[in-house]
Amino acid sequence: MWDGIFAATNLIAVAGWATLLLLPRRPALLAAVLYLGVGLLCLAYAAMLAGMVGGWLDPLRTPGTPEPDMADYSVGGLMNLFASPGAIVLGWTHYLAFDLFAGLWIARDADAKGFSRTAQAPVLLATFLVGPVGLGIWLLLRERRARAQGRWH
Repeated sequence: MWDGIFAATNLIAVAGWATLLLLPRRPALLAAVLYLGVGLLCLAYAAMLAGMVGGWLDPLRTPGTPEPDMADYSVGGLMNLFASPGAIVLGWTHYLAFDLFAGLWIARDADAKGFSRTAQAPVLLATFLVGPVGLGIWLLLRERRARAQGRWH
């Protein structure tokens, strides 16, 4: 089950990223990335979280590991929390949703500031592969153009 959910969430994310990188940025396509990409990933995340917390979905904990202590916010506590396929898929879906949302914001912001698609591509790829690095690069690149245009949004 978890392998199937993992594959489905990855497919949704890759479709969203392919749309941002390869297709014309028409309003309907950007809306599709937002609602059919980010929105579906958020819905999947919420359903998995509710299912695991409510006991309806078995995260398939690794045999012999202690039950997670939600109050143990340490490296060891988080390692124990994610010691199951379900928790890994849940966490990965979290990354996919937020990275795709960041990519969508970057693409829209870059279009509004007049950056070419060629200039955007490496930033979007970096955001897809190593989220915060790509977002950080974009924040550095956009600052000068934003100042020149007199707008910070």
